[in-house]
Amino acid sequence: MSQQSSSTEPDEELMRALYREHAGPLLAYVLRLVAGDRQRAEDVVQETLIRAWKNAGQLNRATGSVRPWLVTVARRIVIDGHRSRQARPQEVDPSPLEVIPAEDEIDKALWLMTLSDALDDLTPAHREVLVETYFKGRTVNEAAETLGIPSGTVRSRVFYALRSMKLALEERGVTA
Repeated sequence: MSQQSSSTEPDEELMRALYREHAGPLLAYVLRLVAGDRQRAEDVVQETLIRAWKNAGQLNRATGSVRPWLVTVARRIVIDGHRSRQARPQEVDPSPLEVIPAEDEIDKALWLMTLSDALDDLTPAHREVLVETYFKGRTVNEAAETLGIPSGTVRSRVFYALRSMKLALEERGVTA
């Protein structure tokens, strides 16, 4: 056996032993520190064991259990991670914003809701002449034919319906 391979073997064996003995309990401890975030806990345990491997010389000379050292290192890693997240703004996934309608669409939806609500306040006769003339785009004569009433009645109802509609919209905070 060469000198170099015998010097690396103890480090490898130490790492295997550390992992076998301490990874499970260390993971359970760190899971409590990170509120059950398993991915984060696994990352902390991995970083702790890497630091243990880098300090293998000190750990070999240590008497007694290395678990207190591992627990301290893991706790410091969690604290450092918490502090670094506090120091920079939290990253946010922009994808939920993509499904929110644009301001124009929101304004349009609110306007349509208000308009529909105001239409409900009108009498059925006034509502039907407005629907025929304004929303379906029919002329007074076409609306009169569709509704089966004289065109003069359509004109009159449109006039009073618009006046009532204006009041209904003003009650809802809509001003011209």
